Amino acid sequence: MEPDSGAARPGTRHGASFGIGNKLFRVLWGASWLVLGRFTPPPLHSWRVLVLRAFGAKVGRGVRIYGSTRVWDPRRLAIGADTLVGPRVNLYNQGRVTVGRNVVISQDATICASTHDVDDPTFPLLLRPVTIGHEAWIAALAFVGPGVRVGEGTVLGACAVAMRALEPWTYYTGNPAVALKPRGRIASAA
Repeated sequence: MEPDSGAARPGTRHGASFGIGNKLFRVLWGASWLVLGRFTPPPLHSWRVLVLRAFGAKVGRGVRIYGSTRVWDPRRLAIGADTLVGPRVNLYNQGRVTVGRNVVISQDATICASTHDVDDPTFPLLLRPVTIGHEAWIAALAFVGPGVRVGEGTVLGACAVAMRALEPWTYYTGNPAVALKPRGRIASAA
């Protein structure tokens, strides 16, 4: 079964959701990021992008990503050009995470692309892709939940929690996130 199709592997309650091949890949990935990315000086964004690409991530030009960023599986990650992924961001991408261009994901934010089916007695893992539109800003400590689509130009305020789609060009705040006001369009350099 294709891992991003909705459910991971069926099994018994609390059983493994991914096969041995996936686990071995993630061990190799984790060790490689630790050695090649985690402790690199902050200005070496281009080097960290190369490491991500070597493990299957699709990363655009001019992306800045910090060594303290956590990526669960780079093969399920796409980041558009000129995007900033700040310190200690958690990209918990068991499902696919797609980030547009000119996006800012601020420090300590979490993007989570999976959940569990609480109505099924086996509690299976469900993969729900997350998409963040161009020119969006996910502020510090914000949480973007499984299956959420963040619209183009949207701002999700500090510590806000998005568990449903966010409209384009709108400021959101709170838990759960609610629309605060419209946001003016930014003149794009592209």
